[in-house]
Amino acid sequence: MHGGSMGDGHHHAGGQDHGHEHDHAHGGLLGPRAELFAALACGVAFIVGLGLEKLTALPGWLPITVYIAAFLLGGLFTVREAVANLRSGRLEIDTLMLVAAIGAASLGAWAEGALLLFLFALGHALEHHAMGKARRAIEALAVLAPRTALRRTPDGTAEVAVEDLAVGDVVIVKPGARLPADGFVVTGQSGVDQAPVTGESIPVDKSPVPDPVQARAAPDRVEADHRVFAGTINGDGLLEVEVTHLSSDSTLARVVRLVAEAESAKSPTQLFTDRFQRIFVPLVLVLVFLLLFAWTVVDEPFRDSFYRAMAVLVAASPCALAIATPSAVLSGVARAARGGVLVKGGAPLELLGAVTAIAFDKTGTLTEGRPRLTDIIPAPGVTEAELLSIAVAVEGLSDHPLARAVTRDGRERLSGAAIPAASDLSSLTGRGLSAMVAGENVLIGKADLFGRDGVAPLSEPVLVAAAGLRAAGRTTMLVRHGDRDLGVLGLMDRPRAEAASSLARLRALGVKRLVMLSGDAGPVAASIGRDVGVDEAVGDLMPADKVEAIGKMATQGIVAMVGDGVNDAPALARAHIGIAMGAAGSEVALETADVALMADKLSHLPFAVGLSRQTRAIIRQNVVISLGMVALLVPATILGLGIGPAVVLHEGSTLVVVFNALRLLAWKER
Repeated sequence: MHGGSMGDGHHHAGGQDHGHEHDHAHGGLLGPRAELFAALACGVAFIVGLGLEKLTALPGWLPITVYIAAFLLGGLFTVREAVANLRSGRLEIDTLMLVAAIGAASLGAWAEGALLLFLFALGHALEHHAMGKARRAIEALAVLAPRTALRRTPDGTAEVAVEDLAVGDVVIVKPGARLPADGFVVTGQSGVDQAPVTGESIPVDKSPVPDPVQARAAPDRVEADHRVFAGTINGDGLLEVEVTHLSSDSTLARVVRLVAEAESAKSPTQLFTDRFQRIFVPLVLVLVFLLLFAWTVVDEPFRDSFYRAMAVLVAASPCALAIATPSAVLSGVARAARGGVLVKGGAPLELLGAVTAIAFDKTGTLTEGRPRLTDIIPAPGVTEAELLSIAVAVEGLSDHPLARAVTRDGRERLSGAAIPAASDLSSLTGRGLSAMVAGENVLIGKADLFGRDGVAPLSEPVLVAAAGLRAAGRTTMLVRHGDRDLGVLGLMDRPRAEAASSLARLRALGVKRLVMLSGDAGPVAASIGRDVGVDEAVGDLMPADKVEAIGKMATQGIVAMVGDGVNDAPALARAHIGIAMGAAGSEVALETADVALMADKLSHLPFAVGLSRQTRAIIRQNVVISLGMVALLVPATILGLGIGPAVVLHEGSTLVVVFNALRLLAWKER
């Protein structure tokens, strides 16, 4: 605000550095509260001076001496910021205030000058305190991770600094302790409170990974019930965790970094207020300059013209406007982070509040993303074991969710039977896979993979079986080895338990259109769409088709796309706002999305939309309050309102704006 927000939004831009700059600038002997103490001392000096002037018959130089002390105390920090701003070529509000105070003193209006500096300094100090509170809400995230960890060593255990942990170390986490690093559980079972990172209110049960070697090779693919994050709190079991990320690279560290960056990304309203101020401040100065010469036109002494010009200077300084948006954005981003939602700055925060349509990727977003192998139909003359062993061999090479389901459930059904070796996997985008087993080519995929591009058509019994499964809403995989059709596998992904209620809450918030986009067959998409309650369910989409569908929706309003952030990156980028689900631990999702729901819970989306709607409302209120006060005070001071009342109303509006923004820190979803 006062200390600078013209020109380049000095208060807001620059992320964390700015906070530190103020810590130093307003530190000194009394620490971070020095500015507040100086402002209060200025107020005391002002009241003493006023008492001496009005209530005693002491010589005039005595109250003036006390007023000069008030000027020095009130102007201490204001001069420091004004000089710094002028050095970097910016004409800021604090400069205008100093000119007004010195002008008042030169007229002998010492009391008004002291009052102006007292209220300006007090407003400045309270505003820094309020903005600091919002920043501390963010920085509180950073101190969640413990400082030390209990590392397993060849001789037992040793306590080491968290920074000294290396990837592959095993740490022991006692019951009730905070987890020191991101990793996966190797021994022990416990419920872990993940609220600090993901915002989930109920502890999540954790158990050891079935295959540590596989987990080590691909830590980002470890299932949620084996993964843990730095800063979360262990329940009543003892856990041993293998570290997968260095402390500087943990999910928590990344979130803190991204939230700090978010602070400096400006919202559309802030860009507007910055532009407005750049034009408005020079206009104010021109008006004040002209008013200095009013005595040449109106029959009045120069002293009166000068006094009026100073009063207008105070009235027209857009202090409240400078702080209106940054304070709301900062509070909104901090509140979101505490609820497990990472919003990357003012623009996504404002845009999310204006969303009219939301597109959802189906797998892993509206559904659990854990499809189950439900049907196994071998072709005539083929055994179930043969069909499954070939499918498991090939799908074991792929990391697609459907492939993982076939591998996991297929191995279970085969219960230890030998699985042949597969090699030379190649993906046929959106249609299936091919690989080599026992010297012959294997094709696994949708029906449209066969009977085109030189691939022989499917046999009648397999086609009939596949059509029956599709009609029942299953995702089908047809398997061919060499020139023999082996049969069909049917998979089903269950809708998330909270999907229907979350979508209903989004409608209640005013989102008009909810669309599901899926790569699955039309009937599969339609059956899940009915269960969760979307307006439209579109199936058979390739990744490029999803991007096109989002583009069409974007012509009709502001569109958000919700996906799991891994294979949805192009569609997330095409939407006005990309929202990644279950972003804790997914680096791609954290980096590419505008909004990241840390927990794999769809119920956090209505929270994020509701908070953004409230932030938009508060930003609008703040802009109206600040511009309204300037519009009221400028004519009033030109017509004779004194500096005293102008200062009180002007600084009062600034504090109203700051405290209105701080309400966001306590926002709760209704």
